[in-house]
Amino acid sequence: MRQGQSWGFSAAAKTELWDRWQRGESLKAIGRVFDKPSSSIYYQLAPHGGIRPAPRCRSRLALTLVEREEISRGIAAAESARSMARKLGRSPSTIAREISRNGGYDRYRASSADETAWMRGRRPKRCKLAANPQLREAVARKLRGNWSPEQIAGWLKNAHPGDEAYQVSHETIYRSLFVQARGVLKKELLGHLRSKRTIRRSKSAGANGDRRGQIADLVSIRERPAAVEDRAVPGHWEGDLLSGSKNSHIATLVERHTRYVMLAKVANKETQTVVSALIRQAKKLPNELYKSLTWDRGKELADHRRFTLATDIAVYFCDPQSPWQRGSNENTNGLLRQYFPKGTDLSVYSQAHLNKVARQLNERPRKTLAFETPADRFNACVASIG
Repeated sequence: MRQGQSWGFSAAAKTELWDRWQRGESLKAIGRVFDKPSSSIYYQLAPHGGIRPAPRCRSRLALTLVEREEISRGIAAAESARSMARKLGRSPSTIAREISRNGGYDRYRASSADETAWMRGRRPKRCKLAANPQLREAVARKLRGNWSPEQIAGWLKNAHPGDEAYQVSHETIYRSLFVQARGVLKKELLGHLRSKRTIRRSKSAGANGDRRGQIADLVSIRERPAAVEDRAVPGHWEGDLLSGSKNSHIATLVERHTRYVMLAKVANKETQTVVSALIRQAKKLPNELYKSLTWDRGKELADHRRFTLATDIAVYFCDPQSPWQRGSNENTNGLLRQYFPKGTDLSVYSQAHLNKVARQLNERPRKTLAFETPADRFNACVASIG
């Protein structure tokens, strides 16, 4: 950064910052490039909601600087507006308005007129949600009901076929939420989005594979046997880490057939720590009741081969950014937030306490099990192999 610019970002630096953000780099990683804290990067992105502003360009119909300089010369030569318009191939009224709004014949200057026109052109066009109060209220109502922008856009299309006035894209809804300068949707509605983010992450952060790095020799969920998919037989588990404050975590495991839950205390999310904890949990169960494990693409399971060698349990990995492929586990993690709210330091809980919480969940009737408990279903499976 040049002397005198250490407090801010040059135009070139801002361009590089947005390029890196769109490639999916983190705030900390970008901050290291510019030798600035991540908060400085956040404050550059936040006014735009993490959505890169579209590059400005002049309308092909607008007067150019060259044309304005021709007008300035015409004024100096005492030419009429009609005469200047004829030379430029413009309407006389266009030339007359240009001169009158920029100081008149006595004070017109081409460069200042061009700069003023550029600044005047910054006035944003009102988006559809700002112009249509009924549409705006319908969108806000669905957001309060925890609908996603994509669900809302699809619902509007079905509810008002052929009526574009009452349809809006999910991208417009996102922009109206994240770009608060628009003042269209209240900022509080951001709390109803599943991600709970205050700025939008680039789609590139996950679109071309997991940005956290590749896991060697992973086996995709698409290669998982069909018998696992229909939940007809027990012994197939889904797993993940539940995260808390101070970089604390709990390993959560859910059996797909019975929804039986196991929790494992982990000291950190290093792959050696997590895999060792999962091996210990696996050895508590009969082999017939632990045949496979499905995980997301988190690097905490990078050493999955050691887990399989120690337990003879196959490991499958979800597609990037596809938490619904571990639906039972995602749902269970949501239930666990009743016991471990976000921001809780999970390191303070003993394995005995985690077992107590798991037992409470397993003894709660579940609608998906016809109001049987996971414990009853799982114990029946244990008895059947005994």
